[in-house]
Amino acid sequence: MYKVAGMFGRRAFNIDSLVVGVTQDPTVSRMTIVIDGDDNNVEQVTKQLHKLIDVIKIGDISKTAISRQFAFVKIRSTAAMRNEIVLLANIIDAKVIDISPETITLEVTGDEEKLANIKMLFEKYTIIEMVQTGTVSIEKGANSIKV
Repeated sequence: MYKVAGMFGRRAFNIDSLVVGVTQDPTVSRMTIVIDGDDNNVEQVTKQLHKLIDVIKIGDISKTAISRQFAFVKIRSTAAMRNEIVLLANIIDAKVIDISPETITLEVTGDEEKLANIKMLFEKYTIIEMVQTGTVSIEKGANSIKV
């Protein structure tokens, strides 16, 4: 992973999101890299990645992917607000994972737009903390980047 991240830094490519995780093969990790750029930028990144020894396979799935991000959102909550926050969480498909006398913590999965909307929706209650992952993607249908 550090070789890939270093390559991006040396070549001045801007990474919007970098997520690394194990695959069905425990000896292989999969990196989902999101960059903002045109087809030429994607081609240059692909060429540079192919030069790295540890890279097994590269695929551009930007047009055929299902993509999601994951977030925890900790919201300030009084007893009087709690029912309203839980109702909103249920409507947006968020899962309540912790309740304390002063806070409610939600688990949320969705695309970048959904997470931005959730942030706006709960700002009026005061978001104490929000952490989110980068984008994870997989191709739709039978296509696969499997190695």
